[in-house]
Amino acid sequence: MKKLFIIFVIILTLFSSCRKDDPVPTDTVTPAMARDSLYFIMKHWYYWYNLMPSVDRENYADPYELLEAMRYKELDKWSFVIDYDAWLAESEGSFVGHGIRVGLDNADKARIVMIYNKSSLYASGVRRGWIVKTVNGYDIAAILLAKDQTAYNTAFGPSTKGVTNVFVFSRTGKADTTISSTKSEFTINTVLLYDTIHLSSGSVTGHLVLESFLTPTEKELQTAFAFFKANNVKDFILDLRYNGGGYLDLARLLSSFIAGNSAAGTIFATLQYNDKNQDQNKPYYFVSSPLYSLNVSKLVVITTRSTISASEAVMNGLYPKMSVVSVGDTTDGKPTGMNGWPCGKKYFFWPITFKLGDYFDGFAPDKLANDDITHDFDDRNEACLKEAILYLETGAFSGKGADVFKRSVQFSEKPSWMNNAFVFEK
Repeated sequence: MKKLFIIFVIILTLFSSCRKDDPVPTDTVTPAMARDSLYFIMKHWYYWYNLMPSVDRENYADPYELLEAMRYKELDKWSFVIDYDAWLAESEGSFVGHGIRVGLDNADKARIVMIYNKSSLYASGVRRGWIVKTVNGYDIAAILLAKDQTAYNTAFGPSTKGVTNVFVFSRTGKADTTISSTKSEFTINTVLLYDTIHLSSGSVTGHLVLESFLTPTEKELQTAFAFFKANNVKDFILDLRYNGGGYLDLARLLSSFIAGNSAAGTIFATLQYNDKNQDQNKPYYFVSSPLYSLNVSKLVVITTRSTISASEAVMNGLYPKMSVVSVGDTTDGKPTGMNGWPCGKKYFFWPITFKLGDYFDGFAPDKLANDDITHDFDDRNEACLKEAILYLETGAFSGKGADVFKRSVQFSEKPSWMNNAFVFEK
């Protein structure tokens, strides 16, 4: 976040209608001042600056409105402005809510899609695959079928500590379970699961489910890969189905752990800025991590439309280094990233400033498979995991099966920026 901070301060001073000897304190930034600063940042740093609509910044009240007006909508669905404190908290993994993601299975039943392990519901035993019948009396499946975000928000209430909801859960062969859960603030675990899978060949395969690349991720990855290395893992299943991105440094770190030290010093990604900032273009190299690197030979990645940004960068960076195949659904298609500008202690600006490639259509899977939310991540009957194991054991995926491919409608408690972020900090 230190990068380009001086440029922002200069812009803020120049366009705040203040004398050089009377600078505006950063804690008194007005919406209009922030709007003007963002305007000049966009003119110089925005990747598609030459394709932006022509606007009169005076017609917009604040940087939120201005960014929406200036954004190159044909390709850019990711640039955002966020409250300063909210950014600091959320990028550190701070979360307020029940810590769940809910979706529809192929039988149109609402189920828990994922759950953080510090959620009070997790402590009550709730896991991925549990059927959510009602929340405060609301039929959640009907709401998901209608794709009614407003009704969903009404059922669950605001993302505020202390909000209590009553859930009725159902599981096959068991009586309904009623659980009262209060929304709380906690730090999320970005590694949802790590374990090993012993193949029929006798080979030990690492299995990692990673939900995002945020501040807690580094230590979590180190713990997981120390376990993988101790278990002499040779092949790897990387589950990125809900990975909405995050810091590029951490995507590179994960890729370096998987590729091994033989890849150290070679190019992981190349940052490409607009023609006003070609001096910022640079290669981003794999790093050496002797304590955690595996030198994997075969990698299977599980993907969905929620596989975005930094998670796609992992796939793009590893393709030249090893055998990489994917199973699930086509990824989102975000080969772009952001630099960040703090505006006093009131706003944070994150416009698209660079790209890594041209995969705007995403990465199509080698094997199309449903996100099987009826089974937990480590259940060998889960459709995507089952295909990944089959590939590692036989070198091929299954033929056409009886299951009809259907994307699951899912609602998450996470802020929208966390579902598409790909940021560059250092």
